[in-house]
Amino acid sequence: MGHEPLPAAGIPATVSQTHRTRLLILGAGPAGYTAAIYAARAGLKPMVVAGLQPGGQLTITTEVENFPGFAEPIQGPWLMEQMQAQAIHVGTEVIQDVITQVDLGRRPFLCTGDSGAVYAAEALVIATGAQARWLGIPGEKELSGFGVSACATCDGFFYRGKDVAVVGGGNSATEEALYLSNLARHVTLIHRRDSLRSEKILQQRLFERPNVSVIWDTAVEQVLADSSGRVAVARGLALRNLKTGATSELPVHGLFVAIGHDPATALFKGQLDMDAEGYIRTTPGTTQTSIPGVFAAGDVQDKIYRQAVTAAGTGCMAALEAEKFLAHLPAVDAAAA
Repeated sequence: MGHEPLPAAGIPATVSQTHRTRLLILGAGPAGYTAAIYAARAGLKPMVVAGLQPGGQLTITTEVENFPGFAEPIQGPWLMEQMQAQAIHVGTEVIQDVITQVDLGRRPFLCTGDSGAVYAAEALVIATGAQARWLGIPGEKELSGFGVSACATCDGFFYRGKDVAVVGGGNSATEEALYLSNLARHVTLIHRRDSLRSEKILQQRLFERPNVSVIWDTAVEQVLADSSGRVAVARGLALRNLKTGATSELPVHGLFVAIGHDPATALFKGQLDMDAEGYIRTTPGTTQTSIPGVFAAGDVQDKIYRQAVTAAGTGCMAALEAEKFLAHLPAVDAAAA
């Protein structure tokens, strides 16, 4: 397929700049930066558009203990700064912009930024990530990283021998509670309804755990803080029974919010094949999407693991697959010409 002239239909004719690159990477988290590092070392001179949250979810994480290579806990923002520096060092161009429009129906693929710039790429890696859904209650944001988390696998280790609570009623919440039951002294699962939505086998395992209890028909209304120390930390939850209206307090050291994640894929709806929850479908064992030359890495296509190290792994895969795709692209274009 030959390259068509710029600008494309639907793209503003007057723009501040047009960037052309063989490989464009959307997203600056572990997946995006890893893809950039591998692509840059392969001589592709990739371009990364950082998006709304450069560094991804790790920028709102305090101590990270489960990323390989560091004997002592490290800070999430520092880790992402190092990934960015490494990507730039090997030849990546990082641009601070937010993509607001994409056209994957033509080649080169075209993306328009909030700045007005147009990005034209022969291959595209989508690594825009996902965001945990939050309750939106007082104390939740303020105590994030200091007693409030959305990832038991990431932060459960810090609550060994302590009392914690999990909010939610689906598979994610049940799995988080099961995981935490191996670490915490006691786990309380709090659910707004009178039954769980999770798979029966998960429920059975949960109810069999001696250090797990469930509070039904109840909403968490506030995360209570202990401000007596150098920094405020969570000390408990303010609860309200949705049937009786009765209020109570539950003393816990940590709250894990497990009410789901939202992948940042709205831009690609109607252009790429997605599942019912908005995650981009990829060919099993690859990062290839429903459009050749478009690859998805990290949390946009992973609703199971959602770890920095697995995101980085798929970022590597995406770069290697993009390199292979681009190596064959000139021959394809010549044949189509």
